[in-house]
Amino acid sequence: MWNPISLEELQLEIQKAETDLKDELLVFWSLIKIEPEKWVESQYGDEGGGFWVVGIFGNQCIWYNDIEDGFNVSDYTTYGKINDYWCNKDEISWIIYRLFDSVKTGKPIMKLSGPEKMDLD
Repeated sequence: MWNPISLEELQLEIQKAETDLKDELLVFWSLIKIEPEKWVESQYGDEGGGFWVVGIFGNQCIWYNDIEDGFNVSDYTTYGKINDYWCNKDEISWIIYRLFDSVKTGKPIMKLSGPEKMDLD
C-alpha cells in the first residue's frame, strides 16, 4: 500500500509554492484554491482514502497524487469525485501557471504526462 500525504505535509507544499507566486498568479490562486479535502478517485485512490483536492477551476480540480508525488488537474462532474486519474509529477505552481495562461489565451489547459519548463516571472 502507498502512504497518503498528511494534511500538514500537503499544506507545507502549498505554502512553499505560494511564496513563489507573484502578482496576478497569486491573486488567481487565491480565487481557485480551497481548503484541502479528500475526494474519491476509484481507479487508484480507494487504497489511500482518496486524493487531496486543493483547488477548483470551473469543472476541473487540482489534486495531489500521493502515489506519484505530484499535482494534477482532472475534470469532475460530481463534487467530491475526480473523473480522471493522471500521474503527472507537476509542481502546483506549474498547474496554476497553465490554468492562468488558459484564461488569458482562451485555450484549454493541456493535459501533460510530465513537467514542462516555463518562465513564471
